[in-house]
Amino acid sequence: MTLLLSLLGAITVLELTIWMPGLWQIRKFIACAAILGLSVVSGLLFGQHFQFWAGILLILSAYRIVNLLRILEDRLQPKQLVEVTRRTSVWLITSQIVVFLITILSNKLAITSNTWLYVIVLLQLAAALVLFLSAVRHLRTTQSQVPSQVPAQNLPTLSVLVPARNETSDLEACLSSLISSDYPKLEIIVLDDCSQNKRTPGIIKDFAQSGVRFIAGKTPSKAWLAKNYAYEQLTEEANGELLLFCGVDTRFSPHSLRAIVETMLAKDKQMISLIPKNTRPGMNLEAVFIQPARYAWELAIPRRWRGRTPVLSTCWIISAAQLQAAGSFSAVSNSVSPEAYFARYSAHHGDNYSFLQSNDAIGLTSDKPLSEQRATAVRTRYPQLHRRPELVALTLLTEVGTLTLPFAALALSIIRGAWPAVVISAVTCILLTILYASIVRLTYREFLWRGVWTVPFAPLYDISLLNYSMWQYEFREVIWKGRNVCIPVMQSTPVLPRQTVSN
Repeated sequence: MTLLLSLLGAITVLELTIWMPGLWQIRKFIACAAILGLSVVSGLLFGQHFQFWAGILLILSAYRIVNLLRILEDRLQPKQLVEVTRRTSVWLITSQIVVFLITILSNKLAITSNTWLYVIVLLQLAAALVLFLSAVRHLRTTQSQVPSQVPAQNLPTLSVLVPARNETSDLEACLSSLISSDYPKLEIIVLDDCSQNKRTPGIIKDFAQSGVRFIAGKTPSKAWLAKNYAYEQLTEEANGELLLFCGVDTRFSPHSLRAIVETMLAKDKQMISLIPKNTRPGMNLEAVFIQPARYAWELAIPRRWRGRTPVLSTCWIISAAQLQAAGSFSAVSNSVSPEAYFARYSAHHGDNYSFLQSNDAIGLTSDKPLSEQRATAVRTRYPQLHRRPELVALTLLTEVGTLTLPFAALALSIIRGAWPAVVISAVTCILLTILYASIVRLTYREFLWRGVWTVPFAPLYDISLLNYSMWQYEFREVIWKGRNVCIPVMQSTPVLPRQTVSN
């Protein structure tokens, strides 16, 4: 083991020389040598010492290799490539050093495997409690109340803004639900975002007699993501005091728009994001993985300590004045989740944001096929982690360690006859099962047994999607509505504007 660890240290020193003055010119040669060395040494280390710590070192080495491959691929601008690869390398190497030091300390203190088992199951229980309590809180606070009726003359004007590209039946269904609305001061504007088919503009124009306004979208510049530019064009055309943005998979009951606005007025908020009822559970196992995992990220993760707010892009409404105060879409021209920025801005400026569930009184649903849900996850997951492989590695270790391994720890505790650990792990598994089954139920507004027995596998599916998203952004391409969004996303600033989110 000493020889292998020494070799790993030598490879690490070699890797760090890439960013030394004068050596950046031969970076690809050094990166190739480091990749080869990491692959061989980390594999041998794990093969000879099939232990928990060696597995973590192997995982971190895999992401170091991904980072070195970024240098070989050379897709980013030179200055950005230097900064992001150096940061990732330092972060991952430091993490490996920490794991190694903990292992040495454990050996010196003669900590037994049973002791580590108890430490791990207690940490898993603590994590499960935090996630469970956070989810319970959010499931309670996001419940919508039946809004008070507001006289028609007191309702603000509302613009519903829908970007559409290469759409057919979904767009028809969405517009059909919108034109049936009973909202008295309503305009509906749909932008054809340079569709490649002729059906999309035709569908929009077919609804002209019902009051739907057609806008021919312009081609965005390199400074914009196409969807955000479509939002910006729609905003410029809108006349409403309130602006509601939605995708073509959204369906509205006749009373939905009025209920949403009345809820917004009753809560005295400037922005609301809504959790719709998903109408496509189907029999596919992915149905309990993709969308519920998305909701779990918003509902189960404690966000207050980071100043974050839960949000969804399906349907959100904001006052025109608040949108302009936040800098409109030009402030987030390259963000895959612009609504997250506006939600955070609204929350930090007078507590003017709410995240709410749709209910029968609101009647908002989503009819998004699994293929589209999967494509959305690939498009958004890696950018949500600021396109940082080190955060992907951390997410993998955290999700698997806190959501999947508790079930393995329960089995191991039973095999070893460590009954206190059995009790602790059983409680952890019960909490996680209730948590995830509740979020699956929220997604489809019905109880699904698949949401119970698939709990240990949901994190593995989420991690696979995240890593696939990372791989596509870093080394391939991400196609969204017929466009490759990789270049504008990867070359943009990896964080949302800071100056507008201070308390």
